[in-house]
Amino acid sequence: MTPDAREPFVVAHRGASAERMEHTLAAYELALEQGADGVECDVRLTRDGHLVCVHDRTVERTSNGTGLVSEMTLEQLRELDFGGPGRPATVLTLGELITLVLDWRARPTKLFVETKHPVRYGGLVENKVLAELQRFGIASPPSADHSRAVVMSFSATAVWRIRRSAPLLPTVLLGDSSVYLGGGAATTVGATAVGPSVKTLREHPELVDRAAAAGRATYCWTVDDQEDVALCRDLGVSWLATNHPGRTKGWLAAV
Repeated sequence: MTPDAREPFVVAHRGASAERMEHTLAAYELALEQGADGVECDVRLTRDGHLVCVHDRTVERTSNGTGLVSEMTLEQLRELDFGGPGRPATVLTLGELITLVLDWRARPTKLFVETKHPVRYGGLVENKVLAELQRFGIASPPSADHSRAVVMSFSATAVWRIRRSAPLLPTVLLGDSSVYLGGGAATTVGATAVGPSVKTLREHPELVDRAAAAGRATYCWTVDDQEDVALCRDLGVSWLATNHPGRTKGWLAAV
């Protein structure tokens, strides 16, 4: 995951989440069908130690249930509907998403896994993520460029844990402060990329060049407007995350 002079690669943010409920199998299948170069997910640990693709601490916003993810078992989560009206769907595990991505034969697709912090299980989340990637044979790539997985976090400590245990696995230090991203945090933890929001990128377009000068790629989130897609392309952003992967691919192809 090195700085790239080509147009940005398109990452489906929680799947094709503008058209399907986020983090559902249907959202990721649609994103792959639309030609996404990568797919992004957030992961949390259940009470019985399973990694599930859920953004929030609670399930209220994205399911028909209530409660904290960390206080529920996988079996309890499976009883909830995460698909919404007309498209019932059970909670998606990280293992199920990895299987989908690796089985997709149309093109190689990267998986971007974001670990959430602070959480009650602390560094166990990163340990579990690495164990799951290892189970599928993608935790120790021959190089960062050939990796099928990327691990991201807003927590510098979480990124450091990954770099210490899997030095060739690409990592993204997410953040919304230009000083934070441009300073020593990414260097200290050895992140291979920085991840500003598109709002930060508009205010500080120099971030991309500063990251490239340090040998780092740029991952920008969440890019849904055509003007912002063009900005990412013009600045040389390596990866952009969007809720509209198909539409974004079309905009980039039309230039």
